[in-house]
Amino acid sequence: MKKFILLITSIIVFYSCSTVPITGRKQFNMMPASEMLAMSDQQYDTFLKEHKLSSNKKAVQQVKKVGTNIEHAVTKYLTEHDMAHLLQGYDWEFNLVEDKQANAWCMPGGKVVVYTGILSITKTDGGLAVVLSHEIAHAIAEHGSERMSQALVQQLGGMALSVALQKKPEETRALWLAAYGVGTQVGLMLPFSRLQESEADHLGLIFMAMAGYDPHEAIKFWQNMQKMNKSRKPPEFLSTHPSDQTRIENIKKWLPEAMKYYKNSKKNN
Repeated sequence: MKKFILLITSIIVFYSCSTVPITGRKQFNMMPASEMLAMSDQQYDTFLKEHKLSSNKKAVQQVKKVGTNIEHAVTKYLTEHDMAHLLQGYDWEFNLVEDKQANAWCMPGGKVVVYTGILSITKTDGGLAVVLSHEIAHAIAEHGSERMSQALVQQLGGMALSVALQKKPEETRALWLAAYGVGTQVGLMLPFSRLQESEADHLGLIFMAMAGYDPHEAIKFWQNMQKMNKSRKPPEFLSTHPSDQTRIENIKKWLPEAMKYYKNSKKNN
């Protein structure tokens, strides 16, 4: 029986390989885009109904302004690289919710949430651009679909998303929220998640630079996170994220590339 399950899983993986936009990395993605967008709309609406939106007009405006700038940069990048089809079905939304967590995320279709707790770390438009471009990069690279595909194979036997929603709606919703950073996911998916995080850092750096935000802000942001996490962050091998120092070193390597986009954005404005 175990051999049969392994065989079926191998077949699913083989026939569900796709390529991550921009980086070219091969990924396991068995999620139909139409189903992902439909579920995103549903889960996003449910989340907003269950959480209090911020009444801080200045902060809300900042999130929407920076988010829209990143959105335009992403659209420009994908259009210039003949990948505009990746934004098909996108209906961007940027919302700020009252929550002390230092968190933010983006679901398929450009459904973005920022938690008020992260604003004390981002502080400036540039700092917020680091976070938003990173989270949007996750969506563009279809990392959530990749995580969801892995979860369905590992925990629900490779069940299709539509079938999983019918047969195990609560479990499927929990997997979805974890895949997009709304919850936590621990286990075999960790190595993939660290890879995805680094990928989002790289792509996000380019997106924020194209939006006119100095990519050096990313180093400042992660240095702030490093100070905040010093006493309470788990070792890197137990985390879904690279260590802050690893992140900073990687960002330094990518800065020359990102600065080219930043300088071009300034010339065009």
